[in-house]
Amino acid sequence: MSKAIEGFGDLVSVNWLKHHLNDDNLIVLDASIPKVTDKTSKLSELQIPNARFFDIKNKFSDTKARFPNTIPSEIQFEKSAQELGINNDSIIVVYDHLGIYSSPRAWWLFKTFGHQNIAVLDGGLPEWINHGFSTVKKESKSFDLGYFKAKYNPNNVVYFESIDMIAQDPNFKIIDARSNDRFKCLIPEPREGLRSGTISNSINLPFETILNDIKLKSTQELKIIFNALAKPNQHLVFSCGSGITASILSLAATIVGYNNSVYDGSWTEYGILTTATMDKPNTWTKDELLAYILLFVAHSDLDETRKEKDYILSRVDKKVYQRVHEQFDQDNDYQSIQNIIEGVKTHDYYRNDLADLFADIKLMAFADGEMDIMENMAYNLLKKILK
Repeated sequence: MSKAIEGFGDLVSVNWLKHHLNDDNLIVLDASIPKVTDKTSKLSELQIPNARFFDIKNKFSDTKARFPNTIPSEIQFEKSAQELGINNDSIIVVYDHLGIYSSPRAWWLFKTFGHQNIAVLDGGLPEWINHGFSTVKKESKSFDLGYFKAKYNPNNVVYFESIDMIAQDPNFKIIDARSNDRFKCLIPEPREGLRSGTISNSINLPFETILNDIKLKSTQELKIIFNALAKPNQHLVFSCGSGITASILSLAATIVGYNNSVYDGSWTEYGILTTATMDKPNTWTKDELLAYILLFVAHSDLDETRKEKDYILSRVDKKVYQRVHEQFDQDNDYQSIQNIIEGVKTHDYYRNDLADLFADIKLMAFADGEMDIMENMAYNLLKKILK
C-alpha cells in the first residue's frame, strides 16, 4: 500500500488531508453546491489550495434530463473527469463548503462509475478552516487531460421503473433523507410545483440525524442508527429530494457495511411521475414514449390483443401503460404520429439505437402469432419517418 493511501477510506479527516496534500496522485475536489433553501455561504468563494471544482450541476449531471441532478451517462462522466485531470490511479478527496452536504454526491458518482480511491473530507471546508489551515480564493483553472476510464456499476443506482416493486420487496428498505416535516407532508416541498408525499413503505432518516453539526457521526453511532432501521441483510435504497442528501446516507451506510443504492430521481421524479398527466411529448419519460409507440402499432388494425397488451406491460409499468393509454385514446392518427416524432427527437436514448425500438415493435406485433398487414404498414411508416 502506498504512503498516500495509509489511513485512507471512504471518509478522511482534515488532518489526514493536510498531511497528504502534496502527495503524488492526490487530487482534491470541491463539489460545493448551495442548498435549495439557502443560496448563500460565506465560504463559497474560498477553497483548499490546489482544489479543482467538481461541477455537479453542469458537468456531472445530465442537464438535458427532466429532473435535477440526474446521473450523467458513462461517456459524459468519463469526459468531465478527464477534463479535471483525473486518472484511474488518482487518489481523490472531495469536500464541500457546508461541511458534509454535496460532497457525498461526488463520492457516490465516482463509486458508481468504477473509481474506488475516493474519500469525503469529514467536516469539509468549515472543518479545514476551524483547524487554521490555509485557503485560497476560488478561481477557474484548466488541467492536462487525464486518462480516467469510467465503468458504470448498475447496482449503485435505482430508477423509477423499479421503485414500486422494490417498495414491496422485504429484501429492500427504502429510506428517505428529507426532513421529518417534509416526509410527513407537514410543510410544502421547496421546489415550486412539487407535491408533498412519500414513496410507499419508505421510512424517514433525515440526513442531519447522522451528522454532528458539520461532521459525520462515529462509526459506532452510525451502526446503532442503521441497525435500528434495517436488518443487516437488507439492501438499502436511499431517496431524498433530488439525489443529493440521499448520497450522504449512502456514504454512512457504506461505512457501516450495508449494501445500498441511491434512487437517482428521488422524490422530485417520483412525486411528479406518479401524478403526471400526459402533456407535451417533449416532457414524456422514455417508458411513456415506448408505451405510446407500441400502442400505436398495436391499434393500427383497430384491435389491441391481450397478448399485445401483455407484451407492453412486460416493458413498462402498469401505471405508465394506463396513463399513456388514456392519452393515446384521445389522439387521432395525425396527432399520434406528430407525438412520436417529437418524443423520439427529445430522447437521446433512441437517437443512436433505433434498432432496439423497432425490435420492441416487432416483438409486440408478433406476440399474438403474426404481424398483420396493418401492423406491418404502421411499422414501415415509423421506420420511414424516424430514420
